Amino acid sequence: MVNRYIACMLVSVAVASLSQILLKKSTFCKYSSVIREYVNPYVVGGYCLLLVSMLMTVYAYSGVDYKNGPVIESLGNVYVLILSRLFFKERISRRKVVGIACIMLGIAVFYL
Repeated sequence: MVNRYIACMLVSVAVASLSQILLKKSTFCKYSSVIREYVNPYVVGGYCLLLVSMLMTVYAYSGVDYKNGPVIESLGNVYVLILSRLFFKERISRRKVVGIACIMLGIAVFYL
């Protein structure tokens, strides 16, 4: 059975990754003023999701060992890679896969 704090941390990382996608989507739009660049649905939504993610992470750390937190947070790189492919049709290059593999290898070495 999955610990609820670990599950909360995993969801928190997914929410943070989704917020990064929203913020990136905001960069593709043209706005009529500088203020509209920073006050639009994508940016406001992205920062609101970051706030939710932060609150979830703070809650999750009440039941997760501090040494495991950064390991779980590093999965955000994988989430962003997959979400970028889904939303922006970005190509997943060999270099990106090698980078993610290095991160996963580092996690595996950390736990040995």
